[in-house]
Amino acid sequence: MTTSTPLTQDELKALVGQAALRYVVPGDIVGVGTGSTVNKFIDALATVKDQVRGAVSSSVASTERLRAIGIPVFDANEVEQLGVYIDGADEIDGQGHMVKGGGAALTREKIVAALARQFVCIADESKLVDTLGRFPLPVEVIPMATAHVARRFAALGGQATLRLKDGQPLVTDNGQHILDVTGLSITDPLALESQINQWPGVVTVGIFAHQKAQVCLLGTAQGVKTLTF
Repeated sequence: MTTSTPLTQDELKALVGQAALRYVVPGDIVGVGTGSTVNKFIDALATVKDQVRGAVSSSVASTERLRAIGIPVFDANEVEQLGVYIDGADEIDGQGHMVKGGGAALTREKIVAALARQFVCIADESKLVDTLGRFPLPVEVIPMATAHVARRFAALGGQATLRLKDGQPLVTDNGQHILDVTGLSITDPLALESQINQWPGVVTVGIFAHQKAQVCLLGTAQGVKTLTF
C-alpha cells in the first residue's frame, strides 16, 4: 500500500498561486500583493503575461519581481479601478476578515485592495482561524507616535513591540515604523479597525475588515479549497 506524501507549505503556496490565475481577466490590470505566497502567484502570472495589460503592486519587492518577468507596473494613481486584487494573509477568519502586514507592506496593500472590485486571498490552511489575533497584529505608525500608540494598545490588553531589522527599527517602503501587537482577541474586526484608525500617528492597522476578502483560495492536503464570503 502506498501513502502519498503530504504537500509542503511551499507546494501548497504554489497550488493556490496557480489557482488564482482564473480570477485574472485577460486585458485587465491586476492588483498584486506581497509575500511568499504572492511570489508563487507572480511565478504563475509569468506564464500568461501576454494576456495582462499590467499590474499595480503593493511593494517595491513585488514591483521588482513583476518587472523582472516583463509585466508593466502602473502607479496606483494612474488606475481608477482594478478588477481583482490577489494577496496573501497572515490570518483569515470565516467571514473573510484578515490580519496582514507580516511583510511590512500593509499600507500599500490596503490602498491597492481599495481600488479592486474583488479581493482574492491566497493562503495555506494554517492561516484559517476562528478568531483573529493569534498572529501579532502589525500596525504602521509615524515614528514619533510609537510610544503613544503602544500605550493605547496596553489599555486594550495588548503588548506592542517595535519591529526591528538588523537591530534597528524596521523602516517601511513609506518611511515609517511597525508595531507588532500580541495579546489581542479580535472578535469584532470591523469595530477594532475603525477604532485604531482614529488614533493619532497610526498610518494603517493590519486588520483588513473594511477591505476584506470576497474569496479565499486555501491550500489544503486535499487540494485548493475555495471559500466565498
